[in-house]
Amino acid sequence: MALSIVRFAATTRTAQDAAREIGTEVERIVKSLVFVADGRPLVVLCSGDNRVSVKRLEDLLRAKSVRRATADEAKEKTGFPIGGVPPFAHAQALEVVADNALRRFDAVWAAAGLPDAVFEIAVDDLMRLSGARFAAISAVPGME
Repeated sequence: MALSIVRFAATTRTAQDAAREIGTEVERIVKSLVFVADGRPLVVLCSGDNRVSVKRLEDLLRAKSVRRATADEAKEKTGFPIGGVPPFAHAQALEVVADNALRRFDAVWAAAGLPDAVFEIAVDDLMRLSGARFAAISAVPGME
């Protein structure tokens, strides 16, 4: 399977930036977010129109403490800077969790390692290549 990486003159660092440059809806952008759960790094894949619920992530992982990784931690663990973290091919093996909301799409767009590079991928391929498991981890408005 070959992935076609697309680069833009403008940044694709945020989901909104990527959607604008690609010409797609923000919900079709996959955010690859690095978290630390009880000292263990992991990557969370979330649709561009959603936020990750730390409480839901804590419950899923049975963790006492979950927080967003710092920029330095994210770069060290994945090998990529925030805004360019892809959903797979990290510097070290990391647990990957994907929000159930991604199931609503056949294909999505994800970061390709640089803040101006993305690729389109079928959700089934995304799950296979990232080794992710689906879970209900997006925040419910008004419930956080």
